[in-house]
Amino acid sequence: MRVLSPQRTDPDSRPPEQTLSFVNPLIRGRVVVVSAVGEADGSCGAAAALACARADVDTATLLVDAGGRAPRPTLVASAAAQNLEERLAAHLPDHRVAARGQVCHLAVPDEVEGLETAAAAATILRDGLTVLHVPPRLLQPALACPSLRPSGVLMRANLREDRALVGLVVRDLLDGGLAVAVLKRRLNWVAERRALFGVLAPGGSGGLPERLVRRLCGPAR
Repeated sequence: MRVLSPQRTDPDSRPPEQTLSFVNPLIRGRVVVVSAVGEADGSCGAAAALACARADVDTATLLVDAGGRAPRPTLVASAAAQNLEERLAAHLPDHRVAARGQVCHLAVPDEVEGLETAAAAATILRDGLTVLHVPPRLLQPALACPSLRPSGVLMRANLREDRALVGLVVRDLLDGGLAVAVLKRRLNWVAERRALFGVLAPGGSGGLPERLVRRLCGPAR
C-alpha cells in the first residue's frame, strides 16, 4: 500500500499515447451483479465487500455503482488500484473513477447506457473481478446486456418479507446458468465503511462469508 501523491496527473493532461492502447474485448474476467430484492437495504455495502474479497496489494478489483455518487480517491490506495484508475480514466474520460484502498470505484448512470460503460470498464480490467451494483429495476437489463455477460448475482434480501419472491428470482437465475447467492442480513456499519474504503480484508470480521464469495467468484488465487 502507498500514500497517493498529491501531484497526480490530471487525466486531461496525460500524454495522448495513453489513450490509444488496444483492449481485446474477448479477454475479460468475472462480472458479478449485486442488487436488492424489495425494500432490503445494504446492497451497496455488500457489493463493496465482494469487491474487497478478491482484491489484494497486487490485484485490484473494480466496483461499478450504477446511479451512485462520484467516488473520491482515498488517502491510501494500492499501486494496482491506482494503475487501474489511470487506465479507466484514459479510456473513459467522461466518467468519474477513483482508487480506494485495493479497489477501483467507477460511477455510471443508472440507465442502459451505464451498463454499456460498465461492460467497457470490465474489458479494460481484463482478467480481474468486476462487481456491478445496480438498483432493482436495472437487474434484468444488466443480466440481458450482451456486452456485460455477468457470471453471477448477489442479492441482498429480507427473507421474512420477501421469501416467496426471492425463491422465484433465484430459480430464474439458476435456470439461466448463473451463480447465485443471497445475503440475508445487512453487513454491520464498520464492515460496510471499511469495504467502501476498499480495505475490508478477505474473511475479515463482519465481511461476507468465504463460501458465498467462492460461489460467486471462484477460489482465491
